[in-house]
Amino acid sequence: MSNTSPGFVKVLGRADVLALAFGAMIGFGWIVLTGDFIDAAGSGGAALAFVIGGVIMAFVGLTYAELVSAMPHAGGEHHYAMRAIGPKGAFVASWAMVLGYVSVVAFEAVAVPQTLVYIFPNIEVGHLWTIAEYDVHVSLVAVGVLSAAAMTALNYVGIKPASVFQGITVLFLLAAGAAMLTGSFVGGSAANMEPLFTGGVSGMFVVLVAVPFLFVGFDVIPQSASEIKLPYRLVGTLLVISVFCATAWYVMVMLTAGAGMPTADLAGSELASADSMAAMWNSTAMGNILVLGGIAGLLTSWNAFLIGGSRLIYAMARSRMLPTWFGELHPRFHTPANAVLFIGTLSTLAPFFGRPMLVWLVNAGGLNIVIAFLMVIVSFLVLRRREPEMERPFKVRAGVPVGVTAFVLAFGLFLLYLPGMPAALSWPNEWSMVLVWWLGGAALMWRLPGVSPGPDAEQRLIDVMDARSGGQETPTP
Repeated sequence: MSNTSPGFVKVLGRADVLALAFGAMIGFGWIVLTGDFIDAAGSGGAALAFVIGGVIMAFVGLTYAELVSAMPHAGGEHHYAMRAIGPKGAFVASWAMVLGYVSVVAFEAVAVPQTLVYIFPNIEVGHLWTIAEYDVHVSLVAVGVLSAAAMTALNYVGIKPASVFQGITVLFLLAAGAAMLTGSFVGGSAANMEPLFTGGVSGMFVVLVAVPFLFVGFDVIPQSASEIKLPYRLVGTLLVISVFCATAWYVMVMLTAGAGMPTADLAGSELASADSMAAMWNSTAMGNILVLGGIAGLLTSWNAFLIGGSRLIYAMARSRMLPTWFGELHPRFHTPANAVLFIGTLSTLAPFFGRPMLVWLVNAGGLNIVIAFLMVIVSFLVLRRREPEMERPFKVRAGVPVGVTAFVLAFGLFLLYLPGMPAALSWPNEWSMVLVWWLGGAALMWRLPGVSPGPDAEQRLIDVMDARSGGQETPTP
């Protein structure tokens, strides 16, 4: 089997790639979580935490940028870890990131109907049940399920329609952000931001623990590498640029939202950024516009992670880590249609759990995203040592120090999720999601043979797995 995934169509240009990554990272968290962040750390503390988080992600992004330029294949992390660590390392990296992607997609399916409640307060109709003291309604479940079906269909029919949708939606998102920034000068007040820093180090940890979930998205570029029609060095450059753009966005939101309303009011708000926008402009309509901008960010994130998650599942299936059914490309649309349907189906379940699912998904997904980041950084360092002559169109200067720094910073994020830390995952909701996912992963990984890493590790794995199954052929792209 060839890693080049010949069935994919190269259609993504410079603007498509940047919109894909930036839109993936912006999502909806900046609308719904801003009040919690500012309450925990103050507007200045939250902004500083995002600067720190952006620096961490930039170091991680540099390792990705070098690897994607050297191995521009659909599946990203899967191929880096396969070559550097071997099949089991590749499985850990891929399985962790798949949960991260699925958690984001499911988050969006819950967030869409929750957002509409802000604009249409009477939309909640037909009580189903109560979960964690939150009432789940038929109307909101229906909106979430129908939205999931629409986004799945969009990604099913091709990467080009999905990228056009991404570009248009990102433009609307940027317009909403510009209105928010302008509002801070029109009706914002520095007095509302006092005190700038609250909560100390533990307050900043509350923000930092959400960084992996909020910044995950630049890695969608490696997932879709087989569909990018750009020089490989430029692909790596765009990946790093997208991280800096996302950092600037989150810092802007923390400072402008803090200028619009006092911290206590933001903390009590369901959608703090939107309420702050309405206060700055003294207009409910402007608050609604920002909510629509939030929906735009939500849709760009949703779209990007359906793209990224389906390509990663596709790569795992091509390597025989998952059933080969997931490794088939649609003959007409050239998309991993079965993988798209699988993730889309999972996302239709999340709305049945209502708003509490939002926090559970952020934390459970965030932990696994960090695990995947750590595996990629290790792969970067191993390949720098083992294959110094490997062609690297985007080569990071001072590669080993950058890689070691990235590992230390990412490992620091990982520690924040552990028991006893200020932002530890909760039991049973969040830890049970993680444990169930990894029990399933352990069962799948147990069947993998001991194949040594190297440039041809994937082909050797396929040969062994096919021999075990009686010579099953590679799925036709």
